[in-house]
Amino acid sequence: MVAVAEKAPGFCLPGDDGQEFCLEDRLGERLLLVFYPGDNTPVCTRQLCEYRDGIESFSELGVQVIGISSDSLDSHQKFRARHALPFVLLSDENLEVASAYGCKGALGMKRAVFLIDERGTVRYAHVEALALFRRRAEELLAVIRELEGGESA
Repeated sequence: MVAVAEKAPGFCLPGDDGQEFCLEDRLGERLLLVFYPGDNTPVCTRQLCEYRDGIESFSELGVQVIGISSDSLDSHQKFRARHALPFVLLSDENLEVASAYGCKGALGMKRAVFLIDERGTVRYAHVEALALFRRRAEELLAVIRELEGGESA
């Protein structure tokens, strides 16, 4: 797994919005990379809808949420529209990015979250051991607030 304080592995993936998303192009932004096993699955749907419902809080903290799974762009577009998700979903069909971040499992993608700061450094990393568990929005927001409090101005 990518460790906290390490440089985040670079990648480019296609997004459901028709744009290519390259991490290197996002320097200067704070990103929450949300790796999830699959569109339209019960736990993933609850997780991403919870992040949707808390999107204003993430935005207030200057954090952009990005979803990543191995599902196709067509699947992402339908899933995003069905649940009115306000963030882009990226397709890692070959699990290359998941592998680089240490969240590729024997049966596909593991559920994981990584907070990347403006310099491209990992500030928080968590890979779930069991697919049924997820980081709740409030947990992540608390971590982000705590990290903000520890940064020097």
